[in-house]
Amino acid sequence: MPRSLCQITDFTAKEIQEIFDLCKKMKSGEIAPKPLADKSVACIFAKESLRTRISFEVGISELGGTPIYVTGGEIKLGQRETVSDAAQVLSRYVGLIMIRTFEQSDVEELAKYASVPIVNGLTDLVHPCQILGDYFTMTEHLEKKERYKVAYVGDGNNITTSWLNLASLIPIDFRIGTAEDCHPDAEIMEKAKSNPNSKILVTSDPKEACADADVIYTDVWASMGQKHLKEEKESKLQKYQLNSSLLEVANSKAIVMHCLPAERGKEITEEVMDGPQSVVFDEAENRLHIQKAIMAYLLQ
Repeated sequence: MPRSLCQITDFTAKEIQEIFDLCKKMKSGEIAPKPLADKSVACIFAKESLRTRISFEVGISELGGTPIYVTGGEIKLGQRETVSDAAQVLSRYVGLIMIRTFEQSDVEELAKYASVPIVNGLTDLVHPCQILGDYFTMTEHLEKKERYKVAYVGDGNNITTSWLNLASLIPIDFRIGTAEDCHPDAEIMEKAKSNPNSKILVTSDPKEACADADVIYTDVWASMGQKHLKEEKESKLQKYQLNSSLLEVANSKAIVMHCLPAERGKEITEEVMDGPQSVVFDEAENRLHIQKAIMAYLLQ
């Protein structure tokens, strides 16, 4: 069975470091592998996209392959035919499948039945490529530490769960500032807490979460698929806005991160988003490099 990336926990801590090392070499131009030469990649999008679509299509091309864009409306995964049948059919045509969708179970089932690697481009549960790229970005901007202090303020969404997945494997002091009824997935959080080398804090006080942090991270308050809850989320999460007063309690050399797209003036202010401590657009660039490294690693 081929290796796939459904969640970050599909890798070991050692393998994650190997992917980071590969990413660094590929980004610097030291190596330029072509594991997708003469192959096509099915890119299934049930959700709209800017960064995921463009970064994967460019990355696939740079790895020698041809991306094939497939909309959720075209494929109707699990409706026109079973996920297992679609996985087996696509495996006869392409060298890899990337999917950006709602249900995590669709990604897991594709990986179960496909004979080519599956890469999770985002689900409602997790966003693994984003967080692996974000951690790589941190290592570029921050002095090396055994355990970084990462503060996340906002909704307990797929970004939060992916940070928790990473914390279950490598040492991270991860603080979550959120409202009482906006906590992330409990099972994933417990798994992160079981790593004795990581620290996990959940607090309703955003300043407690951000105290002396190396990184302050935020995301939109209502993710795709939750836009019907937008007003409710905004009323609950207003005090978790990433602004200059919150940044002041962090480490003086702290960096600001956001996975984008941002709703400027809501979860993050213009001043902070465009400020000198922001690495938001470096994050966006690194989606390309980390995804190339992930695909090359899975195909080796």
